[in-house]
Amino acid sequence: MAKIAILDEHIANQIAAGEVVERPASVVKELVENAIDAGATKIEVAVEEGGLQLIRVTDNGSGIESEDCETAFYRHATSKITSGRDLFQIRSLGFRGEALPSIAAVAKVRLVSSSNDTGLGRVIEIEGGSLKLNDDIAAPQGTDIAVKELFYNTPARLKYMKTIQTELGHISDVMYRQALAHPEIAFALRHNGNTLLQSPGGGDLLQVIAAIYGVNASKGMVPIEAEDLDYRITGFIGRPDLARSNRGGMSTIVNGRYIRNQGLHQAILRAYHTLLPINRYPLVVLMLEMHPSLVDVNVHPAKLEVRFSKEPELNGFVENSVRAVLNGQVLIPQVVRQTIGKGPNRSVIQEQFHFPAPPLGAEEGASTAGQTAAAAENTLRPPGAERDPGARSAGPDRGWGGAPQRSTAAFGAPAAAEGLTLRERGAAGAGTYGAAPSPAKPPQSGLGSSSAAAYAGGGAAERQPLPATRLQEMPEALYGSPGAEPELPAFPELSLIGQHHGTYLIAQNDQGLYLIDQHAAHERVNYEYYYEKFGRPADASQELLIPITLEFTPSESAKLQERLHWFEQVGVVLEHFGGNTFRVVAHPYWFPQGEEASLIEEMAEWVLSERVIDLAKLREASSTMVSCKASIKANQKLTPEEANTLIRRLAACKQPYTCPHGRPIVVSFSAYDLEKLFKRVM
Repeated sequence: MAKIAILDEHIANQIAAGEVVERPASVVKELVENAIDAGATKIEVAVEEGGLQLIRVTDNGSGIESEDCETAFYRHATSKITSGRDLFQIRSLGFRGEALPSIAAVAKVRLVSSSNDTGLGRVIEIEGGSLKLNDDIAAPQGTDIAVKELFYNTPARLKYMKTIQTELGHISDVMYRQALAHPEIAFALRHNGNTLLQSPGGGDLLQVIAAIYGVNASKGMVPIEAEDLDYRITGFIGRPDLARSNRGGMSTIVNGRYIRNQGLHQAILRAYHTLLPINRYPLVVLMLEMHPSLVDVNVHPAKLEVRFSKEPELNGFVENSVRAVLNGQVLIPQVVRQTIGKGPNRSVIQEQFHFPAPPLGAEEGASTAGQTAAAAENTLRPPGAERDPGARSAGPDRGWGGAPQRSTAAFGAPAAAEGLTLRERGAAGAGTYGAAPSPAKPPQSGLGSSSAAAYAGGGAAERQPLPATRLQEMPEALYGSPGAEPELPAFPELSLIGQHHGTYLIAQNDQGLYLIDQHAAHERVNYEYYYEKFGRPADASQELLIPITLEFTPSESAKLQERLHWFEQVGVVLEHFGGNTFRVVAHPYWFPQGEEASLIEEMAEWVLSERVIDLAKLREASSTMVSCKASIKANQKLTPEEANTLIRRLAACKQPYTCPHGRPIVVSFSAYDLEKLFKRVM
């Protein structure tokens, strides 16, 4: 006797509903996409009790012909495709014809639609898949569909629904994505009569972002536009200070369809690498346009996931495009975001006063400058320079970038650095916290030698020199050579004022006040220095007279023996010494002194934790570890020369705004912000 039978149409629809209609948000998504395909310019969604009691979608689109209203609820009834060839040219959001019959199988549905402006339309009522009403009705052009008592006939599905707020959160997320994907459509979302979303529908994506994420978020968005032979990118990407705690702020839209694609998300995160702290994610709205043949949207019942025919090329294009835009921005977060008023009532800001310190005597100043330069040179020597036979010598008459040292009369002598840029003043050792500006700018107040000594923590005899590993020398490729100005980001020129709690450097310019985290700044300088070094570790590896021994657990030891060759890629020669003991017989000479053992242990932990090791990731992780250990810490006093040198090298970095861990290095207060805080402007 035959055991295989054809499923009843009603049961088949209920099974299909389990794939297409997962929760109330799935119903909202399908109905809104139908309205978009109908060419609607205004879509209103009203829900009650998280969508379980009512979901009503009203649009002003083209509507459905009266004779097609009943047919639309048949399974696989669609006007979007007619042949298999059309599957490779899909430009609409819906095309399978599963949404309406699947929804009608598990809810009570009432559809009113009109395809013309005569005022005559059609009404259809279906309960649990059974047709109850099909008649003429007076209706404006467009479609109004109401879904009541979702899952009323499938209690097992209803039992697994979450709380009202959870379901409402999913519905809101769907509406947000649709509004971002179609800024030309005016969307409205209401829950129990309360408006949750109202987008303007004027085609301005930034206005939609403001309506969803807030005005302050929209002000921190940066436009992006890029194009190649296959793809075009438009949209907005958020500055790092708009980072969020989850991936919910990352919206990728392909040909007007919001999608979830792990490859694209990873490409975006790689573009933000070192700009965001761990477990923080950017706010991004990327609109991708491509030929429909390059993307397959028929791989997921809800059409949320797609497959790209040239995915590696697309991911690389997205990553490079986002990174290029970020690299062109000054990513200094502003503590208070304000705008200066315009018009006749614009507030007046008082000009700054300046109190120049009297210069010291020429002989005394020259002597002081020579001693200060020599002391700074010894303090700022790169780690391992004394062990590097090929290291260049640098006396007090040479700057860190190789430029000739300019003598200064004393801290605070404006004539000594007149007309020099910030980097030249730093190289010249013009050690004033209010370093002398160029004649085109208002002069800033300087500090006398006594004030500088007090700031540095006492006189030269009292102050203990810091370790030589505190400030690294930037390689010529990054910092630049004498007489040549390298291509650098638009880092602001700053004049140093002082140091707060031995942790934050305080600087200023014409635009306002800046606070610099000295550890994060030095970490960024060291990271770029060591990243270059780790690119050629074999040239710097040296054998140790007394090897360093390290102990691991038995399981770690067995795994480590299989991965010893990776250490050689970063200049570390690690050998198995028997049992669970390993010994380091060579490592690069520029490893921070006294930190070699702990540093190699951290590298070993990283190698053991990775399932698949990539050389680029190993190089980067090693650079981050070394830079953190070699950097100055909080509560360490810096001399004016050291502080100015640190700012100069930070400005020379490729990415001077965040440390390798993604924390901000510089924050700013605009002059207007300060005036507002002190009520000097209202």
